[in-house]
Amino acid sequence: MKKKGARRDEVIEQVEHHGGLRPGVAEAVSAETGIPAADVYGVSTFYTLLREPNVKRVCQGLTCKMAGADSLIDTVEGVAASCLGQCDRAPVSIAEDLTLEHADTRGAITPDDDALAMNLGGQDDPAYPNLARAKELGAEAFLAELKSSGLQGRGGAGFPAWIKWNAVRNESDPTHYVIVNADEAEPGTFKDREVMLRRPHLLLEGLAIACWFAGCTDAYIYIRGEFPGPKRSVEAALAAAPIPGVTVHIVSGHGAYICGEETALIESIEGKRGMPRLKPPYPTQVGLFGKPTLMNNVETLACVPRITERGGDWFRGLGKTEAGTKLYCLSGHVQNPGVYELPLGVTLDELVEAAGGYIGTPKAFSPGGASAGFLPMANRSTPLDFKSLADAGSMIGSAGVVVLNDTISMADAARWQQIFFEDESCGQCAPCRIGARLQRRAIDKYLETRDFNALKHVVDLHWEMEEGSICGLGMVASLPLVSAMKHFPEDFS
Repeated sequence: MKKKGARRDEVIEQVEHHGGLRPGVAEAVSAETGIPAADVYGVSTFYTLLREPNVKRVCQGLTCKMAGADSLIDTVEGVAASCLGQCDRAPVSIAEDLTLEHADTRGAITPDDDALAMNLGGQDDPAYPNLARAKELGAEAFLAELKSSGLQGRGGAGFPAWIKWNAVRNESDPTHYVIVNADEAEPGTFKDREVMLRRPHLLLEGLAIACWFAGCTDAYIYIRGEFPGPKRSVEAALAAAPIPGVTVHIVSGHGAYICGEETALIESIEGKRGMPRLKPPYPTQVGLFGKPTLMNNVETLACVPRITERGGDWFRGLGKTEAGTKLYCLSGHVQNPGVYELPLGVTLDELVEAAGGYIGTPKAFSPGGASAGFLPMANRSTPLDFKSLADAGSMIGSAGVVVLNDTISMADAARWQQIFFEDESCGQCAPCRIGARLQRRAIDKYLETRDFNALKHVVDLHWEMEEGSICGLGMVASLPLVSAMKHFPEDFS
């Protein structure tokens, strides 16, 4: 039974301090925190960086698999890991201390251009002039600018930012929290990594404005555990950040893709297994430690300073089919992988043109990470925005665009993505836990036997997972296989 005064939110940090879940660690952390040893063990086994500490890891993400990750894993004698967020440098492995061990040259970015909303190539401003401007505008006028900007959440869901901000501000509970979701783990995605490395003050100024507006005195930045470089960059910027009256806590993730889901991330900060909560209530009402909480993705907050400076209409006008610019991650069979800031709604061809063109004959692309499934090149002129991709049966998600050429079998590509979802399901709900495993077994059996009957239940399983899963992971976990079968039947004949 939990002791009075037990410090649950310190459990994960203490296990990390002890070097991961080695013999005796659960008992030691139990004595230090007052949390039962069985509970400490249960929490620790949820996170791969705690469960398997001090090992080399080789990325098994789609781009790395296409670039030869199978050979690399034999060379470095490492363990297979889910996508490591370095798709522009594929294939990739990280050392025991999580630093890059094997990686290609860092990817390209859009050159410095002051007309861009985030401008990764520009100079960071540590003075935070737009925080002062927001305060001069006042909350009501600022909210009007945020609303007119049309800014949608850039983490994947695309929810209007102003609604979240206003909801938290209007909650009567006097304690409000703000969280930055920097747990970037969607395969094909590495834009938030670049914001933290290149423009940490831009992110922190957006956070400062959010804290002022929400009436928050404690904020949290939850950074993916496999990103030690971005974490150091944010820590260095934070030491010089003019955010008076706000204590900013930096929390490291520990290897769980599901913690990118907002309620799972909150559970993790609270020292628990990162399992999504049922909604409602929503985090804007009952979030971190039971208090109203505003959570935004890194890119979302990085848009806020320029919206404050130049106005909502200016930001909206930057888009092509929808509001603003977007950071598109591009990897796979293209000349210059990287992060490109372009008008929201550009086409695949326009994005790849900015990256120097295709390699080989393009066959398929994933427009928004593994969760978006695959589309054929017949969709190369579909706007890469929220609505158009949804209408095409896909999603923009995190805008992790991966291009596959005709050297890749879509059956193999679907299998790689299904392995990812099976590995990263938190196991809380049966449709996702069982369905992800059955989908992976189905594609394995098909590749072994080439008997299409092995796949006869795939579509039905997809429907059950989509309808019955608690969170978005289970709802989309079958999409890579289902979309590959739909658009590329020749690879399943």
